[in-house]
Amino acid sequence: MTEEPRRLIGTETEFGIIAPDDPHASPIETSTQAVIAYAGATGLGVNRRTRWDYTAESPLRDVRGFDLRRYRTAPVIDPNALGSANVVTTSGARFYVDHAHPEYSSPETTNAWDAVIWDKAGELVMHAAAQAAGEVEDQPVLKIHKNNVDGKGASYGAHENYLYPRSYDTAAVQAALIPHFVTRQVYTGAGRLGLGAESQSPGFQLSQRADYIETTVSLETTLNRGIINTRDESHVGERWARMHVIIGDANLSEYATFLKLGTTALVLDAVGAGADFSDLALYEPVAAVQQVSRDLDCTNPLRLYGNKELTAVQLQREIRRRVAEAVPAERRQRGDDLVLQVWGEILDDLERDPMSTADRLDWTAKLSLLNGYRARGLEWNHPTMAVVDIQYHDIDPAKGLYNALVRKGRMRTLVPAEDVAAAAAHAPSDTRAWLRGEVAGRFADELLAANWDTLVLDTPYGSSSTTRVLLADPLDGSAAQLREALADVADAAGLVRALGEVIPGSLAGVDC
Repeated sequence: MTEEPRRLIGTETEFGIIAPDDPHASPIETSTQAVIAYAGATGLGVNRRTRWDYTAESPLRDVRGFDLRRYRTAPVIDPNALGSANVVTTSGARFYVDHAHPEYSSPETTNAWDAVIWDKAGELVMHAAAQAAGEVEDQPVLKIHKNNVDGKGASYGAHENYLYPRSYDTAAVQAALIPHFVTRQVYTGAGRLGLGAESQSPGFQLSQRADYIETTVSLETTLNRGIINTRDESHVGERWARMHVIIGDANLSEYATFLKLGTTALVLDAVGAGADFSDLALYEPVAAVQQVSRDLDCTNPLRLYGNKELTAVQLQREIRRRVAEAVPAERRQRGDDLVLQVWGEILDDLERDPMSTADRLDWTAKLSLLNGYRARGLEWNHPTMAVVDIQYHDIDPAKGLYNALVRKGRMRTLVPAEDVAAAAAHAPSDTRAWLRGEVAGRFADELLAANWDTLVLDTPYGSSSTTRVLLADPLDGSAAQLREALADVADAAGLVRALGEVIPGSLAGVDC
């Protein structure tokens, strides 16, 4: 058996953004306006000097052993610049412009329950940003959606991140995750009107991301997208690896998000415990992604090597069984028992009647709404259907159809709403995100730059005029470790002194 897994989960969501009264507005400009307006409205300040520290970024490093970076010098970018606006929030999250979308990257959490809370908090951040931007003179009112497609051929990401020991066998990890990612769509799909990358055929499918998956394994995230993404950028040092997942949908359903994150973390744990999934290899995994997404009854068999056939639900049952056996109760982490329970219940209901899950899953909830219009004679390609499809994802609490279903008791929630509201402003207490959030809230004027594992402070250290705080261990910087030490700290100099005493080796000088 390999070493115990170190659980860490986070999400990165690119949101769709439009200016309804200005259809020609550049999404790069509107995304920038949203980030800057949020910074101003929350007191983080548009003139703050905090930028993203790209020193440790390596998005073109591949877990298969090569690095495609063309340069080794980290860029220095104005945190308010068009197309690159950046805010480090008091919750330890990152809110910034990624390409032509506003993106919310949640703080690190140690379990799927907390990961849902801070993922949902991102919707509140985005709504606050849209409201703040709309109140700025001469700027358009913004509408923001938590989805993955624009209906014209473009797809934007809802990425997941899981920490796991680098000692895990890469082939074993992929053998487990490929069938899992292909078939988990039955509960993670956000639902999509239209078939094909450009919605060229009428119809409905489970997943928004399925038509944009083109290969089994790939380093790319914007083209030639793979079921498995091989980016090797852990932000925790060489002992640990980060599974960067790009195949998932952006979910509003708390049940879907909880299962998406919780089941995948458990599959990784099962691999670490020695579970073998190699006999579940799909014969044509990429084709199976689209096949599962178009199977509204969840009954079509998938072809596996060894002359076997299983439906997506049956394959998920088998994965769940192996996970439960490989990760016994005494080795499970917080929330894992609930993940297994909900996982089993959802699979039972999907097998009995997929539409019985419309009170918990996105794709069936949306399909239920659309079926109501179909019963009145509307076809899949009727304009009203497209309006319903996009309005489901509107994050405005007063206008989004998902939120309307919640208000009417037709969609169940999982985590307390007050916890989500608190998470929009406060970081998880048990990871380094707590320190990042404290510094952003208390010492913003002295925080020059930040990354997931670093903070650059405007205070001398040694012969340098600035100090880099290094947090390679994601559990360093927690509230339990630092709350008392930082209680009476008044400035960055005091912060540096306290960190030097509590986390030896975390400080280094840097010219910034």
